[in-house]
Amino acid sequence: MPTLCVVGLQWGDEGKGKVVDLLAEEADIVVRFQGGSNAGHTVVIDGQKFILHILPSGILRPNCLSILGNGVVIDPIQWAAEVDDLQQKGVTVHGRLLVSNRAQVVMPYHKKLDAALEEARGDASLGTTLRGIGPCYVDKVGRLGVRVADLVHPTAFRGVLERTLPAVNRVLHRGFGLPEMTAAEILQEVGSCGDRLRPFVADVAQVLHRALAEEKRVLFEGAQGSLLDVDFGTYPFVTSSNTSVACAASGSGVPPSRIQDVIGVVKAYSTRVGQGPLITELRNETGEKLRQRGGEFGATTGRPRRCGWFDGVVTRYSAMINGVTRLALTKLDVLDHLDTIPVCVGYRLRGTLLQELPADIDSLEHCEPVYRDLPGWLRETSSITEFSELPAPARSYVQAVSDLVGAPIEIISVGRDRRHTIRVP
Repeated sequence: MPTLCVVGLQWGDEGKGKVVDLLAEEADIVVRFQGGSNAGHTVVIDGQKFILHILPSGILRPNCLSILGNGVVIDPIQWAAEVDDLQQKGVTVHGRLLVSNRAQVVMPYHKKLDAALEEARGDASLGTTLRGIGPCYVDKVGRLGVRVADLVHPTAFRGVLERTLPAVNRVLHRGFGLPEMTAAEILQEVGSCGDRLRPFVADVAQVLHRALAEEKRVLFEGAQGSLLDVDFGTYPFVTSSNTSVACAASGSGVPPSRIQDVIGVVKAYSTRVGQGPLITELRNETGEKLRQRGGEFGATTGRPRRCGWFDGVVTRYSAMINGVTRLALTKLDVLDHLDTIPVCVGYRLRGTLLQELPADIDSLEHCEPVYRDLPGWLRETSSITEFSELPAPARSYVQAVSDLVGAPIEIISVGRDRRHTIRVP
């Protein structure tokens, strides 16, 4: 460290939560810088499972301060429920969590708009989580948003609602035929959340600058994955924020020049939730076995994830735009039962071999994977703690992934618990 950013290089669900939890042992501060409660980070400690939708994974490390940056959109009801759940499980939150006063707030009408938009798209739906994230980001850039600084001051909150609700209600009622919402209705639903949030609210940019001046170790935690980035992902089947390392600066108030190291997290195979291209997808018994062995069901929605072989084209592209310096490889153990493991080394588009990721969705949907077969190892790896003890074919697979992505692998996860981790020398 002293500053390190962790980002996913696929479509999310790469295991960033576990990696951040491991690295947070050496951090003073962990900062979540984008996304909302549409993300889900699962961390298992001594068999106890913690599913975090909005709080940083660093909250599970008692000596670490956790921060929600201004780039995060905060559902106050979900936030309060998550805090309560952690406290019931013995995790201290008060005094260890700060929320940016500049972060946007997910309002009840954002969720209604999210569901209405998905229904209106019909067969072209994006497969959103219906958590109101997209409409909240739309209001942010449309300057109709509610910020945490507003929510925690009742008079200011009512004033913002009275200014914004006329425009919101036009869309709700005239656009989708939904009932209009009143300020009193919204205040009743989320107003009390402002009282709960108030002790946690701070100008976190100031906090972080002071921490950096004191040479504190700061870890930035991304949500979703780089292929869901609103600019660089498989648009329009993407999330509503920038999920790459660039947002660590804009979503926290820390200058880009202060982010010194980037760890990219990749799963040993590919998964995706919702709609959009997944070129190596396995719509067969092998894909179902990967799903069941890997527990590939969304932490936020419970939806089954689509599964496929590792895709070197997309991960190499993600590593490039993020400036990745090293890698963490997760769920290697899920491949333990396979005698042959294909990896995608390129695409074939209408007879042309591609080594780069096309930008347009039509080309992506017509790409076919070009595979190289690697030997499996047919041995359980979850009890292995040293890289040298991995079967030779497993070590070769790790090296192949490293070569495809173009960065060294330093962390390998072979199970869900903290202890199921190999550090590569």
